[in-house]
Amino acid sequence: MNLTLRIWRQKGPEDKGQMVTYPVQDVSPDMSFLEMLDVLNERLILDGEEPVAFDHDCREGICGMCSLMINGEAHGPQRGTTACQLHMRQFSDGDTIDIEPWRARAFPVVKDLVVNRNAFDQIIAAGGYVTAPTGSAPEAHSTPVAKANADAAFESAACIGCGACVAACPNGSGMLFTAAKITQLSLLPQGQPERYTRVIGMVDAHDEAGFGGCTNIGECAAACPKGIPLNTIGRLNRDYLKATAKRAGTPGS
Repeated sequence: MNLTLRIWRQKGPEDKGQMVTYPVQDVSPDMSFLEMLDVLNERLILDGEEPVAFDHDCREGICGMCSLMINGEAHGPQRGTTACQLHMRQFSDGDTIDIEPWRARAFPVVKDLVVNRNAFDQIIAAGGYVTAPTGSAPEAHSTPVAKANADAAFESAACIGCGACVAACPNGSGMLFTAAKITQLSLLPQGQPERYTRVIGMVDAHDEAGFGGCTNIGECAAACPKGIPLNTIGRLNRDYLKATAKRAGTPGS
C-alpha cells in the first residue's frame, strides 16, 4: 500500500507544533502500525531528518506505552486493540492517516507523539496499593472471595494505564483509570482496611493533576483496549459517597 501520513511534530513542551505530511510506499498489510512508523523513521534518518518520537515498549498490548490518536480515535479504528497490535490491513491503499498524541491538559506533550503521563503515577501514589504486610503469596483458597467480586476485580486489574480513556473523553477525565485501580482493590478482602481513605485520596489526586470531571459520556469505555466497563466508575462513585459520609460522621455510613 501507498499511504499519506499527517503526523504531529513538536520539538518540545514549550514549542509550537504542527502537522507534517509524509508519504510512505510499499506498506505491507501484515505490518503493525508501529512497524510502519519504524519504516518511516528509518527513511527519515537516512535522509538526515529528525525521526518521529513515539512511545513504545512491549509491542504486545500489555505495557500501555503506545499512545496514539489515529484518525481521531485512541489507538485507531479497531476496538479492543492497542496501537502496537493494530495492523495495516485495517487501512486501504491511498489512505491519508492523521497521527497525533493524546490530547489532555494532564498529559502535556514532551516531543512529537510522546506525552508525559506522570499524572497517572500521582493517582497511584495516593492510594493504589495495600500497605498491610502480607508475607509470601498465600495459598490460593485460604481467603474466600465471591466469584462475582473476583471476576470484577480481575476485569479492573486488566487496565494497562495507557491513557486512551483520557484521550477519548471530551472532558479529559481520567476517571475510568482511577476507578479501575480503586475497584481492583475494593472488591477484595486485602483492600478493605484502606478502602475509603483510598478512594478519597485517589480521587483528590485525580482532580489535582488537572484531569476533567466525568459526565458519563462513555467514550472512555468505548476506547479502552482492555474493555473495562463504564459501571466501574459507578463502583467508584458509591465508595466515594460512603467515604465522604464516614468522614463527615454521618450516622449509619
